[in-house]
Amino acid sequence: MIPTAARTATDVVDWRRRVFALYADVRQAASPEEGHARWQRGRDDMLATHPASPLLPEVRPDFTGVPIAAYDPDWRFELPLLPAEPGGFEFATGTDGVVPFERIALVEVPEVGTLDVWRLTTYGGGLFIPVRDALAGRPEGTYGGGRYLIDTIKGADLGSDAAAGTIVLDFNFAYNPSCAYDPAWACPLAQPGNVLAVEVPVGERYPGA
Repeated sequence: MIPTAARTATDVVDWRRRVFALYADVRQAASPEEGHARWQRGRDDMLATHPASPLLPEVRPDFTGVPIAAYDPDWRFELPLLPAEPGGFEFATGTDGVVPFERIALVEVPEVGTLDVWRLTTYGGGLFIPVRDALAGRPEGTYGGGRYLIDTIKGADLGSDAAAGTIVLDFNFAYNPSCAYDPAWACPLAQPGNVLAVEVPVGERYPGA
């Protein structure tokens, strides 16, 4: 019999493996719209069926998918990584201790605002871009703590060009963090530099808002 801790760990490993594969499939799609459709189907399937899903067991039988807006190409950007003031924050988790993040750049999103780009400074590294928009916490809006755009640590990566110094941000792929569904999860949320004054009407909505 597999020990409980080992089974939980391997379930999480498999979840992350599938997320990496899903985003690889998205990047290879013939169009962003097709990639978005693949992503939505794959993410809903994982949330509904995977043992590491953050959905509570009593919710899963009635789950039919996360509410999400239709794809809007106007919310897709390839943006240069611009210099930012040095900064950082530390996030305390229940399982991984204190996780430190370093601000390494910012992006200017036309007619939307600026967002800080963070790097996980511990083992493995990775880029992290959360966002909290003006719909956060509102009825039929978005999750109050914000959503994730990029989290390469866990596979959520829409592409970048190291030589050109650019990164792809597509707000249609903004997704709810695990703590939106289960308070037992600890999730780093949007810092002040990742809060937008405008509404972002695309991406996943939050039925609990």
